[in-house]
Amino acid sequence: MKYKTIKKLGNSEKIFKNSIFLGYASPINSEEEAKTVINSIKSNYNDATHVVYAYLIKSNFAMKYCDDGEPAGSSGKPIINIIERKNLKDIVVVVVRYYGGTKLGYGGLVKAYGDTAKEAIDNGEIIEIFEKEYFEIIISYNLLNTVKKILQNETILNEEYSETVKLTVGIKTEAVEEIKNKLINNTKGNIKIAVKK
Repeated sequence: MKYKTIKKLGNSEKIFKNSIFLGYASPINSEEEAKTVINSIKSNYNDATHVVYAYLIKSNFAMKYCDDGEPAGSSGKPIINIIERKNLKDIVVVVVRYYGGTKLGYGGLVKAYGDTAKEAIDNGEIIEIFEKEYFEIIISYNLLNTVKKILQNETILNEEYSETVKLTVGIKTEAVEEIKNKLINNTKGNIKIAVKK
């Protein structure tokens, strides 16, 4: 399985009818991290008119958005809609608004918050994450090159050399069965593969 998130903090700045909108998109792994990001931005912009946010967490399917005093559905909802449309997970997006004296109307708010969020997300660089399963593989030295060739597109996290070679590897979930079969067949069964806990 794979999913999309962003690589790094992305930000944006937009002006709509003299209102300033500052967008921040951050990769996260939990609701606690999302709340930390939100609270930090609220603290940094404690003089802002509104601090609107939305987040979506993959592990527990948590999704939340907040309009922070803007008309219901005009600000947090457009942000979560963009997150969902881009099929992103493990992300929080916060948009800060400084009111500029002119009301934007419902449609104007949807556009302002949505455009600011979209630009912040895009600046965070969308990436694909492949879910992995982790294994310890024990082989003799003479099989090392064969095994490494099979694992060339996977992640070798650690190599230990003693009487045998022990590799700790992360294998993309969707490729686990295929890789395990190749390892067993190409080593003629002279391999130990154990799930890493």
